[in-house]
Amino acid sequence: MISELNDLPPRTYGEVLDFIRFLKSRRRKVAPDTALASEPALRKDWLRPEEEEAWSNL
Repeated sequence: MISELNDLPPRTYGEVLDFIRFLKSRRRKVAPDTALASEPALRKDWLRPEEEEAWSNL
């Protein structure tokens, strides 16, 4: 991978850095969406009386 960067002309480094930052920001945005999507599936377990009892001391 690094060898690929070494083959690029220095004038393209800015573009590569922009693309890396874009990929990182896109990954950060995907994680919260995944958590929100799983909430309805988990809600049925969260709202059980056994769960309320288990967490009542906190």
